[in-house]
Amino acid sequence: MPLDAILGNVIPLERETVTQPLSELDDDRLMVMIGAEDREAFGVLAAKHLDRCVAIAYRTLGNRTDAEDVAHDAMLRVWRHAPKWKTGGAQFTTWLYRVVVNLCIDRTRRVKPTAGEVPEDLSDDAPDPEVTLGSNQTAEQVRTAVMELPDRQKEALVLCFFEGMSNADAADVLEVSVGALEQLLVRARHSLRVTLAGLMD
Repeated sequence: MPLDAILGNVIPLERETVTQPLSELDDDRLMVMIGAEDREAFGVLAAKHLDRCVAIAYRTLGNRTDAEDVAHDAMLRVWRHAPKWKTGGAQFTTWLYRVVVNLCIDRTRRVKPTAGEVPEDLSDDAPDPEVTLGSNQTAEQVRTAVMELPDRQKEALVLCFFEGMSNADAADVLEVSVGALEQLLVRARHSLRVTLAGLMD
């Protein structure tokens, strides 16, 4: 996604002197620089996190175009929020993934898929951590079952199993306790087992 497509015609302020390459700076430092309208720092931060934002949104929404739109909107929020960023507070990735999840929630509230509508392929190059599937038909049924989960269960499943986050990190993103997150995962697994019971025989 081109930087100009995200930022438009923002005129950058003069850049402060940085002695190390931007790619070696941590997210907090980059956010401070972005808060001073440093487009290059923004480009580095976006390059670091954009693919994961798209992956989270894609697995939550089931549509590549919508996922890219959500990731684009999340990056705009990074730019707008940077002047208010407090270093030493929330971890940047926790805040960013919360933004992505909330944008996905907003999008699914606006447009609910119709019953029986098959989402786009949810897989990317990473293998599914828990489920190894023997056929495309079964994989499609599993993806459909995941997409039909209630939003919070689906989000917990996407963050923990597809994105490999720890329960604590996923709980922070969803703004729930670890215990509440674990309950969401238990319910999601149960729903999937019930829905897919006939497929795995």
